[in-house]
Amino acid sequence: MHYQQVVITVPQDQVDILSDALIEHGALSTAIEDANAGKENEQPIFGEPNMPTDKVWQQNNIVALFDEKADIDKLVKQAAQACAIAVPSYFLESVPEQDWVRLTQSQFEPIQISTRLWITPSWHTIPNSTGVINLQLDPGLAFGTGSHPTTHLCLQWLDQNIHGGEKILDYGCGSGILTIAALKLGAESATGVDIDQQAIRASLDNAIKNQVQARFFLPDDLPADEKFDIVMANILANPLRLLAQMLAERTHTGGQIVLSGILAEQAEELSSIYAQWFDLNQPMMDDGWVCISGIKRA
Repeated sequence: MHYQQVVITVPQDQVDILSDALIEHGALSTAIEDANAGKENEQPIFGEPNMPTDKVWQQNNIVALFDEKADIDKLVKQAAQACAIAVPSYFLESVPEQDWVRLTQSQFEPIQISTRLWITPSWHTIPNSTGVINLQLDPGLAFGTGSHPTTHLCLQWLDQNIHGGEKILDYGCGSGILTIAALKLGAESATGVDIDQQAIRASLDNAIKNQVQARFFLPDDLPADEKFDIVMANILANPLRLLAQMLAERTHTGGQIVLSGILAEQAEELSSIYAQWFDLNQPMMDDGWVCISGIKRA
């Protein structure tokens, strides 16, 4: 069976009611995405404790899946009428039936981070060479499989800078990949923090698969006043702005900060913020993304 995928751009005040109405009128599923994702006015959404949180973006794409026989014009019109809104414009794509498991697996090959550091999905053979450090990680609900430049930059930094015995904080841990990598590279301990309970569960599962012992917390559960030798935050520029003082306070004097999820055009502003506490190094760059690091002053 083929499917039909409909993408409808709607403002913030219509996204929930129209998404629900599409389900009621025959959509098999709906997803909500930022209509400006990847553009200059992309709007990151986050949920740090005690910080304002928007539920949806200002402009949203509703991505709705229908079976191949559905009358899309009719169903979109009926859904709009049920919401008492004008019938929105949309574009339509055909989605052929496929072996989705095999297709997903084919998109994730082993990733070589450095001469010794690899990320390998469970359905691939682990590279068998002397000195290879392998992170076994399957794609899942939590962010971070090592394929994105921001994660790649952080892994490269860890590979070059972990010398053994460090105490690491990975703030915004996603899948736990950086926490696990730090331990496999020789860190004494590593703690992951994320605002998403699903990410905490995924990180714990991944740590078990990789036979490392790590701690994972929601932000409010991180022990108060605990400080770290290395604090990493691979998130986005806006939360990095708001979290700057807290991340600095979590870093020992002489310890290191590592920040990623930063576009090249955002690097100067973020550097000026963190320069209040850190002596910064030359940024690392990959495909328009930047990793900023530095050492905390006394």
